[in-house]
Amino acid sequence: MSTGRPIGIDELLEQVREGYERIGPQQAHDAAAAGALLVDIRYQALRERDGLIPGALVVERNELEWRLDPQGSHRAAEAVSHDLHVVVVCNEGYASSLAAASLHQLGLHRATDLVGGFQAWKAAGLPVAR
Repeated sequence: MSTGRPIGIDELLEQVREGYERIGPQQAHDAAAAGALLVDIRYQALRERDGLIPGALVVERNELEWRLDPQGSHRAAEAVSHDLHVVVVCNEGYASSLAAASLHQLGLHRATDLVGGFQAWKAAGLPVAR
């Protein structure tokens, strides 16, 4: 990934997104119904303002790797294997791309993120809890 020169965030996003297939809101909904773990990394103020995806695991972004590493001492109960299908959700689908790439580095090879984030989920009319 490194080219030996500094790159901007747009180029970095493009590079990390080449490493996995991102999914849309309906695909994320269907994946969750099939057992995928939706992980909401939005900060608390956004969750309070906009609501939650029912059944999603809420993990602050700064704790994500510790909570989802199946070998980690601080893992969430849901972090059972490196084969876990994880869909990371942020507000608009930017931070989640970097988070999914980080999970890939931990061996979570089925990690992906939601294109458009929570806002796309909500716009698609998918369930939101208050």
